[in-house]
Amino acid sequence: MTQPPPPGTPTVHVPAPPKPPPPYPRIRAGLWKRALWGGLTLWALTAIVTYATKNTTLLPTVILLGSFLTPVTFVLWAYERHGRDLGVNVILGCFLTGGTLGVLGASMMEYYLLHPSLWMFAGVGLIEEAAKLAALMFVLRRHARLRGLRTGLVLGATVGFGFAALESAGYAFNAAVSMEGIDLHALLQTEILRGVLTPFGHGLWTAIAGAALLSRRRPNGRFPCTGPVIGTYLGVSLLHTLWNSAHGLAIWLATLMTGAQLDHSFFAQGHIPAPTAEQRQFFVFFSTGELITVCLLGLAWARSLTHREPSWTDTP
Repeated sequence: MTQPPPPGTPTVHVPAPPKPPPPYPRIRAGLWKRALWGGLTLWALTAIVTYATKNTTLLPTVILLGSFLTPVTFVLWAYERHGRDLGVNVILGCFLTGGTLGVLGASMMEYYLLHPSLWMFAGVGLIEEAAKLAALMFVLRRHARLRGLRTGLVLGATVGFGFAALESAGYAFNAAVSMEGIDLHALLQTEILRGVLTPFGHGLWTAIAGAALLSRRRPNGRFPCTGPVIGTYLGVSLLHTLWNSAHGLAIWLATLMTGAQLDHSFFAQGHIPAPTAEQRQFFVFFSTGELITVCLLGLAWARSLTHREPSWTDTP
């Protein structure tokens, strides 16, 4: 039995051992909001200064800020809400490495495998969705613990948004460079349009495909090639195809609805020679309607997946 210390003996306080650091860096809540509004302000200021001074050295800044603003914001939101336990390194790897590998792989395959035809948009959808899934598997090849539906949704979306950011930068650059010189108006118009549409495109499609892939990943880290995974891949590729072909299909339907002579070259050329006012109205109706339909289908599909994950609404 331990005897109490004699009176007058000084008490020695032994400090408690330090707590181990958290498995992921502490990020203040709401960072995605600050990134959104701060990035939007910087992009607007850069665009104004570039327009006022005609300083073309600012064009890369305009392109990068505008192209990465929406993807980075959504990745930060997904990390804060549903991916803190995954680690910053994995998130950055999926966004930067996965997005870059996806763009490079898709570009190579499209260059060697695709040729102008009515089926080109289907080929683009199949190739780009396969490239993003392959990039996701490459980044996660040594992280066998990372599996599950929630993980697949977050990391799949991260790869998709990395792909979208780089692709948007390329489209913005192409819009800016014209035969007459630098077209800043076309650049800003392209970045605004793609920034608004980005959340409903690559990030959403790869999130759905990633959820199907990682929810069936084996404990040893191997990625199965099962029927549900293949079916999901084909489904998101179909959404991708419908999205890309919305312009051409709208032209074809507008021509058909007005009783004009149907020419399949209109679909490939992307315009109707001397369109009537009625054809313009039908074109706007069908192109906008198809994009909205694809957006709603993708959102409903992703929403149905979150309902299968009991912990989806729980922040780690």
